[in-house]
Amino acid sequence: GNEKNVNPVLRISQLDALELNKALEQLVWSQFTSCFHGFKPGVLAHFEPEVKAFLCLVLWKFTIYSKNATVGQAILNIQYKNNLSQTEKYQPLSKHQKLWYLIFTVGGRWLEERCYDLFSNRQQQSFCKIKSYISFGSGLLKLCGIVNFLIFLQKGTFATLTERILGIRSVFCKPQSVRQIGFEYMNRELLWHGFAEFLIYLLPFINVQKLKHKICSWCLPIAGLSNSENTLAVHCRECSLCGEWPTMPHTIGCPHVFCYYCIKSNFLFDMYFTCPKCGSEVHDLQPLKYKIEMTELRV
Repeated sequence: GNEKNVNPVLRISQLDALELNKALEQLVWSQFTSCFHGFKPGVLAHFEPEVKAFLCLVLWKFTIYSKNATVGQAILNIQYKNNLSQTEKYQPLSKHQKLWYLIFTVGGRWLEERCYDLFSNRQQQSFCKIKSYISFGSGLLKLCGIVNFLIFLQKGTFATLTERILGIRSVFCKPQSVRQIGFEYMNRELLWHGFAEFLIYLLPFINVQKLKHKICSWCLPIAGLSNSENTLAVHCRECSLCGEWPTMPHTIGCPHVFCYYCIKSNFLFDMYFTCPKCGSEVHDLQPLKYKIEMTELRV
């Protein structure tokens, strides 16, 4: 490694590496918290800053400490270089730089979260002063971070304030080829979104319920029904829509019987509703007038 040449990193690649690092931290935290779904709610609430710091410490051990690169940088073929060295050849990070990187990133985040919890409910004058100092320092660091980002956009080095303070620079491990963007995936996405929007616009105009009943009437045609009480007793045993014992049985002018709520909801949804058995339209929604004894229906 010490004989490798230094290749400058594109700005977009450095920003992509930062986003990948954030996504990895969120993924690790979500997978870790899923292990505690069966426990009492709020188990990790009191120790959340410490647990996050421990997980980040583990990630730091297997990334910066071992490979001089974060996970996002390793994916994009990027490493950290000791920019304080006088030579132009690649120089890995020193142990002090790795340790201070851990303190600034993991320790600073833990201190910010834990101090907010410690001093949020304290009313003493000394605690209020410490809290104001911490808030002022946090705001100053954020302001410095904004200034550093503007300088990064201009010069293309040191994407974060920590990198500038420690003198560590992102470089390519190997010469980077020309970045090419393929538009095939984008074209497929545009076509799919256009087709999905067309379906969303078209589907409300299709009466799915009526179409379903129409197909059922074609597949199961029923003809030659008589109006005798025996035939009515047979059809009164089940609702023509839900197939269950009819609740508050009603008729629409045909020999079939419906539950009141089944026929009412379908008629309100579709004013041109027809019987799924015989195709008769709703002429008049009336309760069942025929008096049929229960013993006759149980035959």
